[in-house]
Amino acid sequence: MTIESIAGRTQTQLTLRAPIKTDASIRITSIPSVEKSDSVAITTVAQGIKHAVAASSTGSIVDVNKVSAIKNALANGSYQINAESIAKKMIHYESIMP
Repeated sequence: MTIESIAGRTQTQLTLRAPIKTDASIRITSIPSVEKSDSVAITTVAQGIKHAVAASSTGSIVDVNKVSAIKNALANGSYQINAESIAKKMIHYESIMP
């Protein structure tokens, strides 16, 4: 089979064959059967993650009592915003960010 290239020249297909070994010194030996077993080792980090996931799934992430207290304070106008505390936390957050 010939392949025509873009330039209009034809190229012939090459056939490559691996040489056949006829060496008489090749011996076939049997490999003793070894019983294989699978095992899994869980690291302490993975165990910690597993425990954290289990703990987070059982408990509530949101403090319902705190949320209801803030809702009540907002509704009756008694919620006080501490701007200085918020500013300090914002500055601290910016300082730890890369």
